Amino acid sequence: MNALEKRLLNEFQRDFPLSSTPYADIAKRVGASETEVLEALARLTASGAVSRVGPVIRPHSIGVSTLAAMRVPPERLPEIAALVSEYPEVNHNYEREHEVNLWFVLAAPTKQRLRQVLSDIERRARLAVLDLPLLADYHIDLGFEIKWS
Repeated sequence: MNALEKRLLNEFQRDFPLSSTPYADIAKRVGASETEVLEALARLTASGAVSRVGPVIRPHSIGVSTLAAMRVPPERLPEIAALVSEYPEVNHNYEREHEVNLWFVLAAPTKQRLRQVLSDIERRARLAVLDLPLLADYHIDLGFEIKWS
């Protein structure tokens, strides 16, 4: 990982520039070109060091969301995980070591659309989906300083 990539990972977990040219703004701050910043982010994404660049919005500030879970037979897990990930409303989808083994978060513009996606997943998977809506929200800052050795 080069110096620019390390700076991007450490310095922009918070206070991402809110402008029409955020990557140009970042480039100016780190002394690189906008193209170099975009290329570095593409490399970090391709390597798996970055899963996405985007805002974290407080739940239910815009639209609605829910946590959902499914009990999936192990032999069907790759198939069902791929099916769930097809929906643009799913913002992450992961396996857990438990009999209820596939968990995902859905965000949609309306409750109707949220229900529609959950029902569609149930119908296509032929498996029940547990809908676990948010009852209370807690803010956990997931920005961590990375110590390079």
